[in-house]
Amino acid sequence: MLSRVAERVYWMARYVERAENTARMVKAFNLLTLDMPRTMQLSWRGLVSVTGYDAEFEARYQREDERNCVKFLLADDDNPGSVLSSLRAARENVRTTRDLVPSEAWEVINELYLYARDHIDQGITRRGRFEFLSEVIERCQMLTGLLAGSMSHDAAYEFIRLGRNLERADMTTRQVDIGAMRLLSDQDEPAAPYQGLLWASILRSMGGFQMYRLHVKRRINGPDAVRFLLQDTAFPRAVAHALAEVQSALERLPRNELSLRLVSQARRHALNADIDERIADGGLHDFLDALQQDVAELHTANQRTWFLFAEQAPDAA
Repeated sequence: MLSRVAERVYWMARYVERAENTARMVKAFNLLTLDMPRTMQLSWRGLVSVTGYDAEFEARYQREDERNCVKFLLADDDNPGSVLSSLRAARENVRTTRDLVPSEAWEVINELYLYARDHIDQGITRRGRFEFLSEVIERCQMLTGLLAGSMSHDAAYEFIRLGRNLERADMTTRQVDIGAMRLLSDQDEPAAPYQGLLWASILRSMGGFQMYRLHVKRRINGPDAVRFLLQDTAFPRAVAHALAEVQSALERLPRNELSLRLVSQARRHALNADIDERIADGGLHDFLDALQQDVAELHTANQRTWFLFAEQAPDAA
């Protein structure tokens, strides 16, 4: 399999997952603003911090209001993590690898991008935001299910699994990190009575609200929510489960030694952490930073092993 083709299907999966995750996050926060009392001021700016594109936002926008933040997250062409930018990139990667994926996959991603492009104004305004984001999320899930159900589970599909679950693990750590910084801090005492609602919003943004209630069986609270999103091995968007999927995909690919060692290390870090102790000593943020670094190092190893392999080969010889 050519390295450039492997890279394209890997990034296609990452971009689709990124678009879905961002849409989920904005949708959940939008619902939270309806549930919270008007006396509580919620900052849309925190969602920008989750994506890691603070510098890009600050360079383009003077005000940190709802409209600017939502526009940046959904529609901004200069934000490589916006829903529209992600879907455009995913569409291009599918277009250039159409011989590897089912023909229906091209139809779904093409129609999804065109829908998002033509209805993006609906997503920016409050009136049509819920419907727009729900449509984007459902079509992203349709594409993921279509690939899982009708594409041969060969090397190309393993790169798709690899990209999707690495992106998923990264986004989960980011959302938990921002949530923990804002909601587990004693500095924001007025928010304390509403921490259950706030953590419920984070769970909803990752589709985990119902599964949390089903398996944890306790009132929603910060430590249990963090533990569920990091360490639950059965929930697909939990870090431990996503990294297990990454490991499973890597085991079916050649020259996997370095990446396998890194993913085993990252998963061990996630599973072995004492969440209560981390929260008590204020070390949760540093732990999540280290976990994000594990994911970044794994991505770099994947690049060097498979995507830059052709360029490195002459030097190695």
